Amino acid sequence: MREFSVPAMVEVPDSTNLTDAPFTRAAREPGVIVLRRRGDGGAWSSVTAAEFADEVTEVARGLVAAGIEPGDRVGLLSRTRYEWTLLDYAIWAAGAVSVPVYETSSAEQIEWIAGDSGLKAVFAETDAHVSTIEEVRGSLPDLAHVWGIDAGGVAEVVRLGKDVAREVVEERRASRDAADTATLIYTSGTTGRPKGCEITHGNLVRTARNTVQGAISEITIDGSTTLLFLPLAHVFARVIEVACVDAGVVFGHSDVPNLLPDLATFRPTFLLAVPRVFEKVYNGAEQKAAAAGRGKVFKAAAETAVAYSRALDAGRPGLGLAVKHKVFDVLVYKKLRAAIGGRVEYAVSGGAALGERLGHFFRGVGITILEGYGLTETTAPVSVNRPTKIKIGTVGPPIPGVDVRLAEDGEVLVRGVNILRGYWNNEAATKEALDDGWFHTGDLGSLDAEGFLSITGRKKEILVTAAGKNVAPAPLEDRIRAHPLVSQCLVVGDGRKFVGALITLDDEALGPWKERHGKPAGTPVDELRHDPDLVAEIDAAVAAANRAVSHAEAVKKYAVLGVDFTEEAGHMTPSLKVKRNVVLRDFAAEIDALYDS
Repeated sequence: MREFSVPAMVEVPDSTNLTDAPFTRAAREPGVIVLRRRGDGGAWSSVTAAEFADEVTEVARGLVAAGIEPGDRVGLLSRTRYEWTLLDYAIWAAGAVSVPVYETSSAEQIEWIAGDSGLKAVFAETDAHVSTIEEVRGSLPDLAHVWGIDAGGVAEVVRLGKDVAREVVEERRASRDAADTATLIYTSGTTGRPKGCEITHGNLVRTARNTVQGAISEITIDGSTTLLFLPLAHVFARVIEVACVDAGVVFGHSDVPNLLPDLATFRPTFLLAVPRVFEKVYNGAEQKAAAAGRGKVFKAAAETAVAYSRALDAGRPGLGLAVKHKVFDVLVYKKLRAAIGGRVEYAVSGGAALGERLGHFFRGVGITILEGYGLTETTAPVSVNRPTKIKIGTVGPPIPGVDVRLAEDGEVLVRGVNILRGYWNNEAATKEALDDGWFHTGDLGSLDAEGFLSITGRKKEILVTAAGKNVAPAPLEDRIRAHPLVSQCLVVGDGRKFVGALITLDDEALGPWKERHGKPAGTPVDELRHDPDLVAEIDAAVAAANRAVSHAEAVKKYAVLGVDFTEEAGHMTPSLKVKRNVVLRDFAAEIDALYDS
């Protein structure tokens, strides 16, 4: 199949903007709870619709007083927290454009985004963030204000606006419509300078409503709650933020270091995460079981969960499998569900390939992962599996309001309510990416007869060996990375005589592994990577991955590196994507060594 379209289920008037939902709800249902936030004592406190709208208005009044005009860009440099959502909506209420910046960004990255977008003001979370901005402020002539969130900057802005009438904010809100730019979200920069994606009010509202009301309506019912912990600087978390506010889904904020205790107390009904989070949940459970001498029990439970999920696709599990599944539910699955709050039934996964086995495992455990696909330029979702229409191993059919087409070379093209207006200050890139309304994703894929999309690789990351064999690295990388000891994998071989790989080790998994195998706890990674027992494990992981491809595409040699790929070293983006070009440059000697013999 070459094209599949799903009509929009929710029509959004051209006069709509992002601030309509919270202010309309505050007027109609002032006492309804819309958010929960951490109190001083650590407990969750409720925020009503009226309270949220009032806070948004007060901050927006301060922005107006500070000289922020409609269309001005205001930066948000912070981890995911309540103030992020508050400031996002206050910026929109003032008629301005919010520009998210990852909390982990370097001074150079901050300087580029702030300069390219022409930030007039920025909210920075910590004193360190403020200091970083001050370092580069000399090259940012448009930057007039830097407010530190931890240093009381939000309260300072509120004080500025005490003489601004609330009616001014209403006028500012009303001045924006669906066609106006709401945010500039910068790409992760895996292939060069980050580009600012112009995402409109209409993009966010139409995408959120068609996704929530059309694609995954079964998980956003009355009483649904979620805990946002992915960076709100990423488009994936951002569209969920908007969807929750728009649909009235109660949500809170957390981050990865505090995630497990926050899940236990917040007890969400659904989650969104990237595959690496699910991999770590699985690996952590496996390691915990092995450390307690229950490794064989966990392995059997995992195999049963996968078999049970596969049987659901085939019709229904047989009696024997159903009995085994019920036993393991008491022994294993229930405890795993309890570790993430005990109420999660669904999770939405995006950002990278989940892996078929992991998808089946979690569904067998009782948590159905709805894998989806999207990019910054598509306001996150292009497609997603539905609770009642799911094919594990695919990224689902297009969301309502989106068309997907495959070009002659297999590239995935997308058109619809979610497509960006263009790249900020980059007409050439806009013309290259957009062709008659179709956005060229750069990803390769396939469509089945029911419109389920599968992503098979990156158009620009196809390797061509010296023998002329085209190799998509992503499937191999995903399978090797699924091993508990593997953190990252990069498949190489472009122009070479065979396919190779660079593999890094997961530091969290190594501790329990060393204990089980009688290795000294202090054995450094650089020494451990040559250990025969560890090499045997990685050999098995590579062999398992190779079974999914032809002999010509299989990994013939690999190198286990003594260091992991990290964002700090410049090898990973904040959204946990490997910067292939940087890794190829920094580990050129290790790659050459694979082929020297």
